Amino acid sequence: MEAVGEFFRQVRETKGLTIDEVASKTRIRTDFLKALEDGNFAKLPDQVFAKGFVRTYARSLGLDEEDAIHRFTESAGAFYDKQEERERLRVRQAEDERRRRTNRKTLVLGLGVAVLLLILLLTREQSSILFSRPAPVPPPLALQEPIPILPPPEVAPPDEEETTPAGQVTTGSEEGARATPAEPLVSPAPSASVTPDRVMIQEPSGVQANMPDDPLSGQAVQSPLVLDLEALELTWVVVQIDGGSPHEALLRAGERVTWKGNNQFTLTLGNAGGVRVELNGEPKGPFGPSGSVARDIVLKLEG
Repeated sequence: MEAVGEFFRQVRETKGLTIDEVASKTRIRTDFLKALEDGNFAKLPDQVFAKGFVRTYARSLGLDEEDAIHRFTESAGAFYDKQEERERLRVRQAEDERRRRTNRKTLVLGLGVAVLLLILLLTREQSSILFSRPAPVPPPLALQEPIPILPPPEVAPPDEEETTPAGQVTTGSEEGARATPAEPLVSPAPSASVTPDRVMIQEPSGVQANMPDDPLSGQAVQSPLVLDLEALELTWVVVQIDGGSPHEALLRAGERVTWKGNNQFTLTLGNAGGVRVELNGEPKGPFGPSGSVARDIVLKLEG
């Protein structure tokens, strides 16, 4: 069967009509009519509109419309079948691309949530380590037995003879005779001091430490500086007394601690708003809001 485009051209030329005349009569664009006669179906619109052009063209030439549609189907069927296959492939590719974009968004969102959870866990772990630092336990005081006070050495009576360390024999009638003093059997412990009527064990420096007694007056020597801390919330503190070694403590709400010194205290607070500070009974601070860290706070008598 002759192609529909060639068939339309032969009939048009037989009737002496030009493309422009047919376009004016059918109101179809000239390029569409040329594409239809040349069999260039790629320049025509979709198959539904192309069939409409075929019917109108056949009607303008006085031809049978159904025969023209049959010729068009035979000529352009393979092309439009491939076009439909290409359209299905394009839709499938678009759907696959949309699915891939959705999967990428889901993956990025999942990674973001995982990173956020990891940051929260690390922050919580660091906070638990900071506030779970064990409080230093002061060493127990060594229990020491009282040091016995030995009686004075006995002196030999005048009538008896005794041997001197040099092996010489002396009598009690000799003038200027002297008795060799006996050595003490027990040496005093380094951490204890002996007074004429009692033994005093000195406490190590730390929490609630008292100053030693004055050996002349027998009264306790008062420290010029007394630092009192009372915890309102859980906090850790570090105190350096008179430039010495730092003392560290973890205080819970309601707990109190006292240090004594001579010149100054250098204080670090892990929870600046969670502790009440007094120096010689006078309130100090506050040194910051609750939860903040205040470092190197120097407390001493003014003037």
